[in-house]
Amino acid sequence: MNILLTGATGFVGSRLADLLLHRTSHQLTSAVRRQGTVVCGQKVVVDSLNADTDWSKAVLNQKVVIHAAARAHVMSDQSSDPIEEYRKVNVEGTLNLARQSVEAGVQRFVYISSIKVNGEQTAPGKPFTERDAPAPSDPYGVSKMEAEEGLIELARNTELEVVIVRPPLVYGPGARGNFASMLNLVTRQLPLPLGSVNNKRSLVALDNLVDLIITCVEHPAAANQVFLVSDGHDVSTTELLRAVARAMGKSSRLLPIPASVLVIGAAVLGKKAVAQRLLGSLQVDISKARDLLDWEPPLSLEEGLFKAVERHVE
Repeated sequence: MNILLTGATGFVGSRLADLLLHRTSHQLTSAVRRQGTVVCGQKVVVDSLNADTDWSKAVLNQKVVIHAAARAHVMSDQSSDPIEEYRKVNVEGTLNLARQSVEAGVQRFVYISSIKVNGEQTAPGKPFTERDAPAPSDPYGVSKMEAEEGLIELARNTELEVVIVRPPLVYGPGARGNFASMLNLVTRQLPLPLGSVNNKRSLVALDNLVDLIITCVEHPAAANQVFLVSDGHDVSTTELLRAVARAMGKSSRLLPIPASVLVIGAAVLGKKAVAQRLLGSLQVDISKARDLLDWEPPLSLEEGLFKAVERHVE
């Protein structure tokens, strides 16, 4: 089938394009912003992502649109009105693409959203599910939620099938942000005060996320559904650091400082958000994808970490 992919040069999109082109029989077209951009398969130039973008040529004769492009989560946003900046791209841009997809006769629209739609933290033993009421707490999460709501409404009133995928932290070769920072700390063998953290967090290996996205393209039962995704194996921050060190062939240097002490220290230093990511829990339940799509993560956590750290191993 003919597939249009946005965000094809991004962390998720580039790997998705590679696997779609080389491991499936689908015909892939990647939407890019510049003519000279190198991508897998065919390409079409679309110079923006907002309410005014003309997608008519890009969506022509496409059966599926996978929308992975977005204004990404910005840790230190300097804009005067962050939520409106996110909405221009993530809400207005997404819904404009989806409406033009309907007009062109696209059958299915697969939207890569975020677990931030559910929220930032879970209680012990109570993972997020697709049935939970959305509770985003930052502009990025709010914009993703509003895009989802608009897509669901569009699906109700048209023949477009909408599939929504909400990943937690995605890791893999070339990952940036928090995961890259963690790899650098382990590489430098710095002592870290994280040897007694008993939280639980869900992560998803890049190839596991991409595998579910392809399943959502192909599986009839995915139509008009929301799916959470992870490796299916939750770990504490302490366990994750040790697993990363093993994958890199290094020893973990973790000091057993009580989490309560770390919370107090983070508050004093004005780093509550950092402490939440390191010490809090965020679990997702992937039983819906398993039951409805007969899907299992192809890679274990350990396998995913080995692939993710290859370029960091000396």
